[in-house]
Amino acid sequence: MTDRDRDKLISQKQSWARDGRMLTGKSAARSQRLPPGQHLVRNWPVLDLGIQPEVDRNHWLLTVDGLVEQPITWNWSDFLAEPQFESLSDIHCVTTWSRYDNHWRGVSARQIIERVRPLARARNLVFYSYDNYTTNLRLDYFSAENVLLAHSWEGEYLTREHG
Repeated sequence: MTDRDRDKLISQKQSWARDGRMLTGKSAARSQRLPPGQHLVRNWPVLDLGIQPEVDRNHWLLTVDGLVEQPITWNWSDFLAEPQFESLSDIHCVTTWSRYDNHWRGVSARQIIERVRPLARARNLVFYSYDNYTTNLRLDYFSAENVLLAHSWEGEYLTREHG
């Protein structure tokens, strides 16, 4: 990724956050599957800023380090050799689309946590992607029962556009 691409990505995300882009500010009743302000889609829209790095599976790596007892670095084969987990979930995107009943396959977050053994003082994770996107997540959310790092959607490996 070039510096120009990175700057474009960061600038656009900052703009969306500043503007509160497409946030409804309303809460849905628990029984309501489609949240207020969302519209249902059957496809899976691609949401990016035109940056979709080509990552050869022979060079793909997942590293988990930091406040853990046992840091790991897995290549693609290592990742697929871990016990596989399947999950069914809806997607509710902040850009106002929702898609029901997505079938995922990957490695459960709990499996990863079991392998790396976070230290007692660990509270958060930071994810870094190949396009230099970063996001953070609380460890207690990541360790929920249905969380996984997915490699497949609807029975097929994730495409470059979604992976």
